[in-house]
Formats: sequence, C-alpha cells, structure tokens
Amino acid sequence: MRIASILTAIIVAASLYAFVIEREAVLAFARGQINGGPPADGGSAMAPARQKDGQADLLASSTGPADESADDTVHVVTLQSGARQIDAGVTIRGQTEAMRQVEVRSQTSGLVISDPLHKGDTVSEGTIICILDPGSRHADLREAQARLEEAAANEASASKLAEGGFATQNRKNSARAALESAAAAVERAQVAIDRLGMVAPFGGILDSDTAETGSLLQPGSLCARIVQLNPIKVVGHLSDAEVDQVGIGNTASVRLTSGLERVGKVTYISRSADPDTRTFRMEIEVDNSDQAIRDGSAVEVFVTAEAEMAHLIPQSAMTLNDTGRLGVRLVVDGTARFNPVAIIRDTPEGSWVKGLPASAEVIVVGHEYVVDGTPVTAARESQN
Repeated sequence: MRIASILTAIIVAASLYAFVIEREAVLAFARGQINGGPPADGGSAMAPARQKDGQADLLASSTGPADESADDTVHVVTLQSGARQIDAGVTIRGQTEAMRQVEVRSQTSGLVISDPLHKGDTVSEGTIICILDPGSRHADLREAQARLEEAAANEASASKLAEGGFATQNRKNSARAALESAAAAVERAQVAIDRLGMVAPFGGILDSDTAETGSLLQPGSLCARIVQLNPIKVVGHLSDAEVDQVGIGNTASVRLTSGLERVGKVTYISRSADPDTRTFRMEIEVDNSDQAIRDGSAVEVFVTAEAEMAHLIPQSAMTLNDTGRLGVRLVVDGTARFNPVAIIRDTPEGSWVKGLPASAEVIVVGHEYVVDGTPVTAARESQN
C-alpha cells in the first residue's frame, strides 16, 4: 500500500510540473498531436514539416507572454474632472421640535363645567379651554367687599376723631390696618375667581383633549397640552470640525424623509458641548404656516457656508492610502499619484470634494491595483 501511495504522489507531482512549469511546451506538443501526429509506419516525408509546424507553434506561444511582460503598464479608466464653484456647507441629521409647548394646569380646585375641546383643535392666545365651578367663591367676594366697606368707614371715623383729639393714634392705626386687611381679602377672592378659567397662553394646537366635563381638578391637575408649530424649530448637533463652519443667520435647507423641503435660518449654536456626545446643539427656525411639518420628525439639514471650488467624483473612486487618509488616485505624467481630498457633501450623483488641482485626471476604475509611481495606460471618459 505504501508503494502505491508513493507512485501516486510521483505521478501527481510529475503532472503538476508538466502542466505548471512546462505548460507551454505541453500545450505546443498537444497542438502538434491534434494537427497531425506521425504516421503509423514511423517514417514519412511529412514528418519534418509537421515537426517544423510544432516548433512554430511553440515559438508563437512563447512570444505571446514575452510581449505582454514587455508592457508593464496597468490599464485604468479615468475621468477628466474640472473644479466648479459650489455652495459649501455642512450636512447633518436632526429632528423637528415645536417652537413652544406648554401644559396648562389648574391653580385651584373645582369641577370642570366647560365642554371639552379635542386634540388637534387650533386655539388662539387667550382662548378659555377649561372652566371650573365657582362654588361659593362669588359669595366670598361679596363678603370681602362688604367688610372692605365697613373697614373703610371705621378708618375714616377713627381719623376724624384722632384729628379732634377724641381718639388715640393707636386706634387710628388699628382702623387703617383693618382696612388694608379687608382690601387684601377682596383681592384674594377676586384672584380665586379669575383662576376658575384657564386660558391658552399663546396660539397653537391642542396636543391632548382638555379635561372632561365633571372632572375634579386639584391644584396642579392637567387641563390641556398646547404646542406651537409655526414657525417650527429644527434641532441638530455639530461636531468640533463642523461648528466653526456655521454661523448665526446662515441659510439652512431642511429635507424630511417624506421628501418635503423647506428653507430656514440658523438661530442658535450652543457655546458648550454636550458632555456625552461632545457635539454642539444647533437650532434652525423654519416657516410652517401650512402645518405640514410635525413635531419630532427626522430631517436632513444642509447649512450653507462660503462658496468654494470643488470636484464632483464618483464615491467609488475614493480610496485610502497606507496611513488611512482619504483620497483619490490621479494620472500625472503617465503614472499613478495619490491625492488626499476632503468631502464637502454627498449627492446622488457623487461626492463633492476639495483638495484637487483645478483640472485633474481621476482614476475611477483600477485605482485599487496601482500605487504611487505605477505606469498606467488610461482610457478616458468625459465628465457629464
């Protein structure tokens, strides 16, 4: 069994040697056999001719690789790109927030006697949204007013007696104190009545139903929630590298996932970074008079900066060098050269990048098979 294994290994090794090392010779021999082998009688006038043909085939097959090895350039496809002026800026992800929102709560206790308003209804500033049963509060006010009138009469009488010397100054002061106390009681009774009606502090949309008729509200109980969506606020976060490119008043383009686009202005940029994300909060004010933008929607924001020159190249043309720097490979004097770039923004057509010369021949196919100094043969295609 061992001898059979050894013989098999020898045969396999010989076959591999023949088909790998002497592949061209084997192929030439095989072609000679296919075109016409030696006659059966072992000798013929055609034999020398066939031998010459086989040698010619072997020569032809050997010259092919030699010619290919002589041309050591790499064939690539390039794009002739020219720099164009574009609006630079920063693209970030964010979300919408209501410009203002408030929870209207009761400041006193009582039963709700007003008809409820439903969420989604529009209310104006000063609109009464909840009314509580006054109970005995109006009676308390009338009582306080009567005591005020009595205290006022007593104070006037005490003042006259004190001026004529028939009453002491202390009596006059006591009457004055009673008058002030009665006036304070009237004011408290009036405030208690005023608090029976809860009004909208600003115009907006009800984000919840108001308290149901017959509900008992205690101090702090929720009457309704109101949000103001026009204008609406868009919130995003800027990194350290982006925050210096944006300023207050810059124009911002906002695009929702639904495809709706709006334009707004940057109104706020935080001066302190978030301790968890190390990013800076940015707020944009956007018109929403048609109420088409909802609170909490995800958006993509592009904030414009100063215009600059850039190239539009396919995203697939970008690569990394040995140090991990992003860039593209150019054809310079017939050789490949790596050129670092910085992405300004991405578009469906490609990426706008800066850092390239005004005119550049960018390798778009084959850039992963060359290094700096590799001779290349370029097949160019024009930029659209």
